[in-house]
Amino acid sequence: MNSESFEDSLGHKPVLLDEVLKALMPRPGGLYLDCTLGGAGHAEAILSAAGGTAHLIGIDRDAQALERSGKRLESFVGGVELHFGRFENMKSVLAGRTPDGILMDLGVSSFMLDDPMRGFSFQSDGPLDMRMDRSQDLTAADIVNTWSVGELAHIFRTYGEERHAGRVARRIAIARENKPFVSTLQLASVVASCIPRGKQKINPSTRVFMALRIAVNGELEGLENAVLSAIDSLVPGGRLAVISFHSLEDRIVKQTFARLVKGCTCPPRMPMCVCGKLASVKAITKKPITATDEEIVRNPRSRSALLRVVEKEAA
Repeated sequence: MNSESFEDSLGHKPVLLDEVLKALMPRPGGLYLDCTLGGAGHAEAILSAAGGTAHLIGIDRDAQALERSGKRLESFVGGVELHFGRFENMKSVLAGRTPDGILMDLGVSSFMLDDPMRGFSFQSDGPLDMRMDRSQDLTAADIVNTWSVGELAHIFRTYGEERHAGRVARRIAIARENKPFVSTLQLASVVASCIPRGKQKINPSTRVFMALRIAVNGELEGLENAVLSAIDSLVPGGRLAVISFHSLEDRIVKQTFARLVKGCTCPPRMPMCVCGKLASVKAITKKPITATDEEIVRNPRSRSALLRVVEKEAA
């Protein structure tokens, strides 16, 4: 299947699309859950691969994404069901239904990155917002203007893996005394002034903006439980595919999958298993699948994508 066929009208491309379809193996009449609907590129391809007769449930915390995706998917006769909210609440959305396949495409959508008014990008000026769900109160501006130096340094170091976290946090605290932060380029300018560019290829603001985005949206909170809920919800033989875009997300997914593949929780020193816990999934991908050079050229945002897939064992 040609992944370029599933670009939307603005040219956004679903990441690792062919690999996702190969992993989920959509079938006619199947039930599929897209936990992060976004632009619906993956969802449209899943429904098309299933002959247009599968039923797809989509979840997204961005009301604009749901409205846009609903129009994109309205022609599929198998049915599309869209829900506003966080994917951590998938069990209430499923209401006992058992999908054949579940997709979790983590991170921020291209629509949000490309819209300056959403405040995710340091390349275009816009309000310092970064909310995926615009009905929530906390914004990036709230964090930058009110959190302590220690709290800021912690999120920059923990979520952004920024080596100069303390320096950035102190410089922000000094700058906000003169003028509160209200825009993305205002913050990017301060960050750039205290992070040496050196030989690094990425923009100095990259890690700080990522850390703020993760903190604003609570992206890592509940991810492990969401993965567990997804596996528990699958039909036996059903598959879960997770695409992550940075090491913090991928580490949670990798470790959760590894624990479930192993099953046994006995200490390594035990000569034999006494817990009796069996593996609940089997690994379909031994290592994460990454984008090909061709896809990276076509879609640079796929460069950091990591796809891991597991299949639920029979009860």
